Amino acid sequence: MLPVEVVRMVPALAMAAAGTELSQPDTVVADLLEILRRQLHMDLAALARVEDGHLVLQVLCGDVAGFGLRAGTTVSRRDSLLGQVLAGELPATVADTLADPRLADSRDVRDRSIGSYASAPIIDGEGRVYGVLCCAGHRSRPASPERDGRFLRLLAAFLSDTVLDLHEMWARRRRVWQEVSDLIDSGGPQIIYQPIFRLADQRIIGVEALSRFPDGRGGAQRWYADAATVGLSTELERLAIGRALAVLPVLPADLTLAVNASPTTISAGLLDLLPDAPAGRLVVEITEHEHIGTDRHLLSAVEQLRTRGVRIAIDDIGTGYAGLEQLLHLRPDIIKLDGVITRDIDTDAARRAIATGLVEVASEIGGSVVAEGIETPAELATAMAAGIPYGQGYLLGRPGPPAGAAWLRPDARRLEVPGGLPPPAGAVPLHFA
Repeated sequence: MLPVEVVRMVPALAMAAAGTELSQPDTVVADLLEILRRQLHMDLAALARVEDGHLVLQVLCGDVAGFGLRAGTTVSRRDSLLGQVLAGELPATVADTLADPRLADSRDVRDRSIGSYASAPIIDGEGRVYGVLCCAGHRSRPASPERDGRFLRLLAAFLSDTVLDLHEMWARRRRVWQEVSDLIDSGGPQIIYQPIFRLADQRIIGVEALSRFPDGRGGAQRWYADAATVGLSTELERLAIGRALAVLPVLPADLTLAVNASPTTISAGLLDLLPDAPAGRLVVEITEHEHIGTDRHLLSAVEQLRTRGVRIAIDDIGTGYAGLEQLLHLRPDIIKLDGVITRDIDTDAARRAIATGLVEVASEIGGSVVAEGIETPAELATAMAAGIPYGQGYLLGRPGPPAGAAWLRPDARRLEVPGGLPPPAGAVPLHFA
């Protein structure tokens, strides 16, 4: 059995998210893997790294779920198909696994529905085996082992000698893993809360829990992205959500609590973290604009949350295709309008058009809209005129700890905005709270 430290580091090669210091090497590798996969007409391409007695799948592209794999999956060097290929016990390229008697007893071929594969070792600058570059298909394919082998070896050499120092990338990941792991062991991020207002009467109707991290690595988005890079994002998010839920005993009964979670964390399950009877007081905001498509695991997890009375929000809508895709598939109870759209909405007709359109969409699906990032009275007035019923931002209330917060006192929940902004004509409450 592996030591606890090694088990925690096993997923440490998950694919990097864009915008982090770890993203460039993986982006280059992922692009090359996609070229490889298409060139060989395969369903999956992967880079696996040798780690002690295992191979760790470092970067993957293609039909990852169809083969029952994910970034961070480990396989044995001794017993796995990939390990036996790397050891020279099985051929590097097989066009039809079912027709090859050497693979008749291969569990990987059977369990992962591998109909064909091709591979080549990656050798580092000092002549050591770094890992293996491989492709796999669900079906057999026309045999061209020599040509496939040459292309694979060409790409493997390019990775080893030209693209990046793979060992340095691994060293960086170890450092990030250690920093995130130390934060988890110390209790996780600090949790602060930002009030959410009903704009018609400028009253607080809920709070959103936000994570604050130690200085040095950047803000919350950077920390969570790096945690995803080393396979610790779900553990870190669950810890933050658990800490956020600690405010429920003192949160007034008429206020909602919103917590943030990525699709990956939601799919892994949140029900065990939630109190027995949230009774509509909890909102889960889905962050990270992953292209979820019709991910059955996520959709099922969302429905389970809804059966417990949890409402679903989609965060940062209005900034890209992926958010709109989430909107279509999840039909959220709450749409969060990104601050990028809210900013300067009073002077930009395009931003106003997007906001108005989302209000109409929310009305059609029985949801409501919250405008994030409201920072000026003009933005507030324009959001209200667009029919947006709820909002948050520095103008309305800055995030902070629960101690002394206005939202804990029923007599201090009304916002005083210069000009005494009235509710817009024809505004319709959309049942946020």
